[in-house]
Amino acid sequence: MTIETMTVEAAQAMASGYTAIGAGLAVGLAGVGTGLGEMGIGAAAVGATAEDRDMFGLALLFTVLPETIVIFGRVISLLLLFQ
Repeated sequence: MTIETMTVEAAQAMASGYTAIGAGLAVGLAGVGTGLGEMGIGAAAVGATAEDRDMFGLALLFTVLPETIVIFGRVISLLLLFQ
């Protein structure tokens, strides 16, 4: 569809579609990044906890820390969808 033949409704629908794609990418890529980050942190946390039980709290904190990235991605997607 060329620009000259596009109606206002079609342009709004296409903009809405691009916004939905952007919101999905924000959450999806943030989730993938978090998963890759937690991959190494989780293994190290289990190893540290196996050696010293007192490290459990710190290991849990380091495991949960990357998950905030998904929350930021979700906030961005909500800002995109409800602007």
